[in-house]
Amino acid sequence: MLSRLSLNQETVRQWSLPELADGCARAGVRGVGLWRAPVRQYGVAAAARLVRDAGLEVTSLCRGGFFTAEDPGERAAALEDNRAAIEEAATLGTATLVLVSGGLPSGSRDLRGARERIAEALAELAPYAAERGVRLAIEPLHPMFAADRCVVSTLAQALDLAERFAAERVGVVVDTYHLWWDDTAGAGIDRAGGARIAAFQLADWVTPLPEGALLGRGQLGDGAVDLRWFRERVDGAGYRGPIEVEIFSPALWARDGAEVLSEIVERFTMHVG
Repeated sequence: MLSRLSLNQETVRQWSLPELADGCARAGVRGVGLWRAPVRQYGVAAAARLVRDAGLEVTSLCRGGFFTAEDPGERAAALEDNRAAIEEAATLGTATLVLVSGGLPSGSRDLRGARERIAEALAELAPYAAERGVRLAIEPLHPMFAADRCVVSTLAQALDLAERFAAERVGVVVDTYHLWWDDTAGAGIDRAGGARIAAFQLADWVTPLPEGALLGRGQLGDGAVDLRWFRERVDGAGYRGPIEVEIFSPALWARDGAEVLSEIVERFTMHVG
């Protein structure tokens, strides 16, 4: 099971990209999930070489999306930024671009209209991504984020969008932090199956949220999420891909990165594998 473990860059954001590559290689972790801002700062082509030379696989790139603007100029800019994200994913050698779809435009209460604009953007971008070997991966976020970050809150909503397209072009992300509360998540995982699940991410839910909704994710095993149940459910649905640990936590960022990674490996074995 450890062979499937991938470390998301934001989990150890105190590490530079070279430190991330070296730390994962030393720990025997063969996968990394990368984020666009630090990759761009380092240089996309240089980052691709660095990771490849360390013997690592880029399991995902985060993030594209933010498709819900009503203003034509803002929508055009979002599409152009997503084309750039697709190019970056292709250069890095990952087939998965994670999408945070976007919240409600200022002053709007039209969730249905916002979701339809996501579908329109996917229709334009999916062929462009497919030509470059990249699949778009819709990530449902916890309902706390529906107003400002992501109007896609459940796996069922993500699948309603993804299923308008071929599975090899548009998939979904199963993230335990965002889906643990939903008693229909299991049915959604089964509905998605291995062909439609593009990424599987882990973080725990601890209360009270120590740093608010965005940065309050818990270390594996510290909270309320049945992580092994999720892993067994996605495996049962036919998913055989990487299992990416993505924890946004200032408490982890304040610690030594190698210590954090060692703890993740231990917790992963204990609570996931």
